[in-house]
Amino acid sequence: MAETVKVPVDGVAVTAIGVAVIRARESQREDRLYDDPQAKEFVAAARAGFAPERWARMEALADQFYEGRTIGVRLVDDRFRQAIAAGCRQIVLLGAGLDTRAYRMDLPEDIHVFEIDLPELFDFKEPVLAAAGAAPTCHRHVVVADLREDWRKALLASGFQPSVPTYWVDEGSLGYLNQDWNQRVVRTLTELSAPGSHFGAGRMVVDPDAPQYRELRTFVAGHSAPTPIPAERPDDFDVERWLDEIGWDTEFHSWNDLTAHLPRPAGTLDPRIGTIAAVRR
Repeated sequence: MAETVKVPVDGVAVTAIGVAVIRARESQREDRLYDDPQAKEFVAAARAGFAPERWARMEALADQFYEGRTIGVRLVDDRFRQAIAAGCRQIVLLGAGLDTRAYRMDLPEDIHVFEIDLPELFDFKEPVLAAAGAAPTCHRHVVVADLREDWRKALLASGFQPSVPTYWVDEGSLGYLNQDWNQRVVRTLTELSAPGSHFGAGRMVVDPDAPQYRELRTFVAGHSAPTPIPAERPDDFDVERWLDEIGWDTEFHSWNDLTAHLPRPAGTLDPRIGTIAAVRR
């Protein structure tokens, strides 16, 4: 596998490998919150492309983010099912990474999943899936595009139908919606959303200069200088009011409420942390 697959060892695509490490660990647990058989294939293929010291740093970072990230994966799984039950027949993964929900969740065969990500990500992902003999249970569409550029054209060319209710999935690619380029992405997906479409925006209360986040930025940068944190709008920027203004009805769900049903303690966090669930009017 290592001789035929180009492994992304730095740049933003490398974060997807870290999440695959987390999903593979979760899948090995007897009390696992989900099962991702393909995650171990990605980990095995990626490990061969890393220098031993850099792989050790990868695993150390995965340890630091494991608890919150793995529970977050399960929460998005839950929202997948809820959106499908509500009538969404298209699902768009914004910055799909090494996501395998089209394979592992037994989605209905009439569902169309569109995975948007960078070319270097799919150059790694697709050969690994092919070598594993993985087959999606629904219609899966690979959309090679950069969310910072014109991704709309590539999505439409892949068969996306703006008239069909859609669930738009963001698991961290957009970050904070008080940054201009993230707002451009949301405005675009809003224009492409039929009434009844779903979208979720995270509301976080974190220190981006905390040690684990500084280490993550340094790791992603590789030999380059770490990407600085983009300038943000004022702290009082109201994401829910903004979403309402551009056509979404919103409802906030705290992390504590979202995780209350899980069979594993998820910890109690600041009640301001959670998800803004939005439905297109």
